[in-house]
Amino acid sequence: MKLYVGAQRVLTARELVELAFGYGIDAELFTGTEDESAEDRMARLDVAREVLRDLDGPAARFASGLMRTAERRRVLTWKAAA
Repeated sequence: MKLYVGAQRVLTARELVELAFGYGIDAELFTGTEDESAEDRMARLDVAREVLRDLDGPAARFASGLMRTAERRRVLTWKAAA
C-alpha cells in the first residue's frame, strides 16, 4: 500500500508529519523521545498543548492523535518491560 499526501509519496512517519503539518513543525513536540525525563516530558506536553490551541481543526486533530498514539506506545513499552 502506498500513501500520498497531495502529490507527494510518503515513505516514513516523519515525512507524513511534515507533509500533514507543513514544514517547520517539530513532530517530537507531540510524540516525545524515548529518553526524555519525566520533567522534560511535562514541559514538552505543556508546550504541545499551547501549540494545539493555535492549530486549525485538521492539524489540531492530527497532532492530538500523535500525542495519544505516543502515550499508548509508552504505556505498552512500560508494561512489556514489567
